[in-house]
Amino acid sequence: MEERGSPDRTWYLVLDGATDVVTRSRDFARRALAAWHWLPAATQEARDTAEDVLLLVSEVVANACLHGGGPNALLLDCDEDRLRIEVTDGSPAPPVPLPARSPSQAGQPGGHGLLIVDRLARSWGSQPKPDGKCVWLEVAAPAAARHPVSGPVGDPGPR
Repeated sequence: MEERGSPDRTWYLVLDGATDVVTRSRDFARRALAAWHWLPAATQEARDTAEDVLLLVSEVVANACLHGGGPNALLLDCDEDRLRIEVTDGSPAPPVPLPARSPSQAGQPGGHGLLIVDRLARSWGSQPKPDGKCVWLEVAAPAAARHPVSGPVGDPGPR
């Protein structure tokens, strides 16, 4: 597993062949959010947005595990206005939300990932790649993170 991170803008995590990829991706995203001053968050809006990001990362990586043959990589690209999350996998099939469940199926687990993505992300979609696809989503940056205080942010992790 290869990690590259910059407190400035873009963090990249290679997941191809890694184990426990959902937890690794979530921890990686948490470190990136801290480097970008999204965590620890001073406002409730920023805390909520950071928690949404961690849930979204978990969902798209888990979907790549379940439906895409496993994720190849996770990319986090942040600027003052938004955070873009990209997960690549080896399946060319685009993600498809499940149809609405009947009342008797409503309590069953699974099948809610894209509904969560659709509700929490500002926008999302997928792009075909020569060796599969990239599922991407964007989240608006919280106001508190739009003008972060500059200074040391610590080690972004192994590279």
